[in-house]
Amino acid sequence: MDLEQLKYPIGKYEAPAEISAAVLKGYINDIRYLPSLVEIAVQNLDAAQLATPYRPDGWTVVQVVHHLVDSHTNALTRFKWALTEDNPTIKAYNEAAWAELPDVAKTPINISLTLLHALHTRWVNLMENLTEEQWQRTFVHPESGKTFVLKAVAGTYSWHGKHHLAHIERLKERNNW
Repeated sequence: MDLEQLKYPIGKYEAPAEISAAVLKGYINDIRYLPSLVEIAVQNLDAAQLATPYRPDGWTVVQVVHHLVDSHTNALTRFKWALTEDNPTIKAYNEAAWAELPDVAKTPINISLTLLHALHTRWVNLMENLTEEQWQRTFVHPESGKTFVLKAVAGTYSWHGKHHLAHIERLKERNNW
């Protein structure tokens, strides 16, 4: 398996040309079920397995789980900014640096799994109650200068969760865990 396959086990995200109501519902369901799927994926891993990187120079399983909480907390905040401000410029963050902070190294993953369940419940409750007009709200990412529509952002995070879940699942498969 080459490095590109290890980095992107489900491929890079490709946005659809159009996001139908059915596609959007699928995104929401992906976000809804991710915490349970991650919890199942890590439930029988021991400390050494949790400390194993999913690829050379990649994050450990622990870092991936904590990263999902960091990333998706930012995502929910970005949704709320877009819903309450007119095309706000959101705050970017250094994912790699966050993954090296002491809370990642010192906090058991069950804490982040609990946070992930709670966070996704809040996020899904928000998304399931948005109007079509609200789904068209936008924000600007400061690094790219691009404007993002919430409906498309939901797709990005649907993919993001499955992407990191696949990192864990493929690592387990490769190592026969």
